[in-house]
Amino acid sequence: MTKLTAHSEYGMIHSLLIKSATQAFRSEEYLMSQWRQLNYLALPDFKKSLQEYEEFVQLLQMSCSMLHQMPASDDVKIDSIYCRDAAISTNGGMIICRMGKIGRANEPAQEKRFFEEKGINILGEISAPGTLEGGDVAWLDEHTLAVGHTYRTNEAGIEQLKVLLKPLDVEVIVSEMPHYNGPQDVFHLMSVLSPIDRNLAVVYSRLMPIKFRNELLNRGFELIEVPDGEFDSMGCNVLAIAPRKVLMVAGNPVTQTRLGNVGVSVFTYQGSEISVKGGGGPTCLTRPILRTHE
Repeated sequence: MTKLTAHSEYGMIHSLLIKSATQAFRSEEYLMSQWRQLNYLALPDFKKSLQEYEEFVQLLQMSCSMLHQMPASDDVKIDSIYCRDAAISTNGGMIICRMGKIGRANEPAQEKRFFEEKGINILGEISAPGTLEGGDVAWLDEHTLAVGHTYRTNEAGIEQLKVLLKPLDVEVIVSEMPHYNGPQDVFHLMSVLSPIDRNLAVVYSRLMPIKFRNELLNRGFELIEVPDGEFDSMGCNVLAIAPRKVLMVAGNPVTQTRLGNVGVSVFTYQGSEISVKGGGGPTCLTRPILRTHE
């Protein structure tokens, strides 16, 4: 029997939260005033960003029946386009995060207000000294959530997450992530892991902890390896819009071919402005709320 669940990264998307480039980037002047302080690789081109985002949404609409769109707000910055990070969806309601990046501190409160206005339940909130970002969590199955211990998600935040999920019979597996480029870089668990079907995931093993990678293998996951040359171009950041049906940033041909070889349908969008420059691929640009599950 088909049902709806929040505890999935690969079921067909039923409802989804997004924040458009129009609402997040707002204007050329707005982008210019913030991109350096938020550690973007380069200044996004405003007009190209709007074009890329329109293409991205058209691809989402192939599978998603309910798109919720966040409004613009003076309280948040251009990073709010990466709306996954401010909340975690569970079958008990939304968990409101507390951002590890100071420039994004106001995003969780804005998303909380939005969910409340839409009648979506709030399960709980991460509070100081805890930090937790949605890019650091990924459902491995309906009863198992992986969380990365990173510069954006600390031990106190992880412990609060475990307490909130205990009544839902969810096991939390912690992945101790490497230093990589340090505290100023955006490096989440989902920078190296994208589950796209039951026991199938896209990974970048060179930056994946051995214990966590072995955990995936022990659980029967087949791992699609991203080559070194496609890591910075978001080759590992892949959004499943349905089982083995994915969106990814264009310009990662080796990863795309490897996905096609195992029967995955791949749809690409031009993401140089909305994804690569800000370090946020299609999983970062979306906050799935409910997916179908058999």
